[in-house]
Amino acid sequence: MPGKLTVGLTGGIASGKSLVASSFERLGIETVDADDVARDIVEPGEPALAEIAEHFGPDVIGDDGRMIRPRMRQIVFDDASAREKLEAITHPRIRQELARRRDVCETEYCMLVIPLMLKTGMDDLVTRVLVVDAPEHVQLERLIQRDGIDEALARKMIAAQDTRQLRLARADDVLLNTGPRKDIADLAAALHAGYSRLARGEVADLPPMLLPG
Repeated sequence: MPGKLTVGLTGGIASGKSLVASSFERLGIETVDADDVARDIVEPGEPALAEIAEHFGPDVIGDDGRMIRPRMRQIVFDDASAREKLEAITHPRIRQELARRRDVCETEYCMLVIPLMLKTGMDDLVTRVLVVDAPEHVQLERLIQRDGIDEALARKMIAAQDTRQLRLARADDVLLNTGPRKDIADLAAALHAGYSRLARGEVADLPPMLLPG
């Protein structure tokens, strides 16, 4: 468990996590995104990339020496055992790097953005869990539009996530992202006010916060 207040931001794919994280960044809070870490650990020359190439073969590595992400994504969402192998290679390294970056965070509290927080057991890296929530049909529509993929792949990607029920059961706070984008900044500011009080020791705990979007 971290020493300073660390908020874990999670939510389903295409729920709006990046938008919420950006709102906290504009409020002066340092955020660490597990997706960014996941990209960093498979850069050319990194041990994880060598393991991936050894297991999945050279076809997943491009001429520039980088992993071909669309090809790897198709492989792992078509084959559960392939996804498990990729996760076995990457998740321990992601956990280690998230903890390192959290521990050098210099803002009054830190935010870790972890899409698969519960599935990977990484909720033990944080002290409070904030879930960005959206109904599955909203996720599906956003995902197809955002990534330019077909509905079948989008459904597989959603199914590979923590379930909505699991996320909501674990949440300390919930931000419902179903309204206009402009509302997100106001909702993030309301959450930030509570987290700041908690980080400064002005309150011993906060009641659960449910903010409609």
